[in-house]
Amino acid sequence: MTDEIVVIEGDGIGREVVPAAVDVLESLDVDFEFVAAEAGDATRDATGEALPDETYDLVADADATLFGAAGETAADVILPLREAVDSFVNVRPAKAFPSVDALRPETDVVFLRENTEGVYSGHEDRLSEGLSTLTRVVTSSASRELAEYACDFVEEGRGPAGDPDEGFTIAHKANVMRETDGRFRDEVAAVADERGVDADEELMDAFATKLPLDPGQYGVVVCPNLAGDVLSDLAAGLVGGLGLLPSANVGHDNGLFEPVHGTAPDIAGEGVANPTAAVLSAAMLLEYLGHVDEGQRVRDAVEGVLSDGPRTGDLGGSATTDEVTAAIVDRL
Repeated sequence: MTDEIVVIEGDGIGREVVPAAVDVLESLDVDFEFVAAEAGDATRDATGEALPDETYDLVADADATLFGAAGETAADVILPLREAVDSFVNVRPAKAFPSVDALRPETDVVFLRENTEGVYSGHEDRLSEGLSTLTRVVTSSASRELAEYACDFVEEGRGPAGDPDEGFTIAHKANVMRETDGRFRDEVAAVADERGVDADEELMDAFATKLPLDPGQYGVVVCPNLAGDVLSDLAAGLVGGLGLLPSANVGHDNGLFEPVHGTAPDIAGEGVANPTAAVLSAAMLLEYLGHVDEGQRVRDAVEGVLSDGPRTGDLGGSATTDEVTAAIVDRL
C-alpha cells in the first residue's frame, strides 16, 4: 500500500532541510508517493494567501505531511495545518546525543503537548485602544484525549526509559489558573488513575527551574499547549539547540511532522542549514505510519553522522546541508 506524503518546504531553511529529509525517505525501501504543496510567506506574496485551500485539502486527505518552516505567516500556516490533520497532541522529544556538545548531556525528555486549545485557540480581541483580551480554552474532552494518548505512549514503552511502568509528569499552573489548568490537571490525572498509570505533577515554573538543574529526573511530560511550547524549547537549550529537535503533530488518521526550528533567515539560501531536525521528523513520520524499523535505521544513521561527522557550522563543523544528508543516506 502506498502512503501519500505531502511535502511543504515553506520558507527560509525549510527549502533546504525538507528536501534533505525527502532524500532520506526516498533512500529507503518504503512505498511513498510525495506530493509537493506550498505555504508560507513566499506563497502569501505570490498568491495573497499564506495557506491556499488547495494545500489545506491536500494535507487533510494525505496520510502524513512533512513541513519545513514559515516566517511571519507561521500562525496562519501551522495552526490550520494542525487542524487539517486533526492533531490533538504535539510530540516533542528533546534528547542529547553523546557526540554533541550539550549543556546537559543526560537530557532525554519527551513532551506531550495538548495541541488544540489553551491560549492558542485564537480567541483574541481588542476591546478598546488601550485594552486587549485573550480567552483561554480548556475542555475535559481534549484533556482526556491527550491523557489517553500519554497512557498509551508510556505503556507501549515509547518513553525515554522504554519501560511500560515509566509513568509521566503533568506540568501545569493550576495554583493560579485554577479553572483552566485545574481542569487540565484533574482530567489528565483522572485518566492516569483509571488506566493504572503512575502520574505525578509539577508546577510549570518549578519544572522550568528543576529541568536544567537535573533533567534526569524527568522522562515523559504532559503539558497544556503554551506550557509545552515553552518548556520544550527550554529543553532544546540543554541538548544543543533547536536544530536537533523534531516534532510530530499527531491525529487519529493523519499527522504533520516538522522540525522545531524556524526559518533561520540569517543562513537561508547558503546551503549550510543543519538537516538533523528535519530528518528526525521524517523518522517520526516513518514510525507513525508503521515503519518502525526504518524509523530506527534513520535515527541510528543520524546519530552515527553526529558522532563521526560531517557536521554543519552550528555543531562546530563546516559541512553543507547536502554533505550531511549524503552521509546519513550512506549509512542506511
